[in-house]
Amino acid sequence: MKHPDGNAQPSVIVVEVSDPAAAGAGLELIDLDAVKLDRTPFRARRVIVRLVGAAVLYHSTNLRVRTRTSTQAGLLGYVTFGPQASGTANGIPVRAGLMLAAESHAEARFVVDTNWESMTFLVKSEEMGGHLRARGRQGEFRLPQGVELLETNAGRVQSLFDWGKRLIETAARQPLLFDERKYKIAAEVELFEALLHALDTAEHVEPSRSEATRQARSAVVKTAEDHALSHISEPLYVSDLCEAASVSERALEYAFGEVMGLAPVTYLTRLRLHRVRQALLAGNQGTTTVSAEALNWGFWHFGEFSRAYKECFGELPSDTLRRKTGAPSP
Repeated sequence: MKHPDGNAQPSVIVVEVSDPAAAGAGLELIDLDAVKLDRTPFRARRVIVRLVGAAVLYHSTNLRVRTRTSTQAGLLGYVTFGPQASGTANGIPVRAGLMLAAESHAEARFVVDTNWESMTFLVKSEEMGGHLRARGRQGEFRLPQGVELLETNAGRVQSLFDWGKRLIETAARQPLLFDERKYKIAAEVELFEALLHALDTAEHVEPSRSEATRQARSAVVKTAEDHALSHISEPLYVSDLCEAASVSERALEYAFGEVMGLAPVTYLTRLRLHRVRQALLAGNQGTTTVSAEALNWGFWHFGEFSRAYKECFGELPSDTLRRKTGAPSP
């Protein structure tokens, strides 16, 4: 059923996520891919509040996770981080005063630690332009190019995050309030003003020497990950990853150890396990088989594959497919 503003989606969505492979399911505003880096059972919370020409997304998680995230067409993304949040954004450690800005489809990479909180503000550039023109402030806003890491006044960034947190908490308690257009418009005006206030003193991050090293290692990890995803049916060999990333085996080990906390093949195997799970969760009864999806993602030894899958997700791959398709237990 459509809501009063004509949007088929509810104005407020609150989701408790327990499966990292399904973390991006149902997200129409952003593309999100998550891989958990610990064996601990995954728990995350997501709250989405849709306004008129903007939206606010809150994310929290209980353990270390790698995510790759990009916004949908026509949306600019601005990310702020909770005061206790620990992790990296495109290789730069999260800290007070740091913001991330991204144009449509530009991918941001996060490795987040336990008890992570982030607030993502999504705005339509034309809506922001209309807000500025109405106040005679057209020269106060610059569109981000790709993904930009910004350093700005820590108090202003904290105020922006706190404003988003109050909005999220109100929406979770009183979701029907945001079905009324006047409340959406009022909230959107406040959002634009708080965002402009935070961006007013923003400058591009100048990484320290150690941060630049970490950024370079993060880029090595991304290259190796992209290689593994573009050669999905092939076995994972460290020599191939080194060649793809143009680094030595030792440098590759250092990069994955610092960025992911895991050895290269260990992490990339887990990444492929998540892809198999996504395929099983999206599969159709009678056309999807565990063996076919395992082979498709480079798992040739089914016994080892099943053990690794259960260790990662707490169930056998056949159980995942059976639960998804509703097939009877053997």
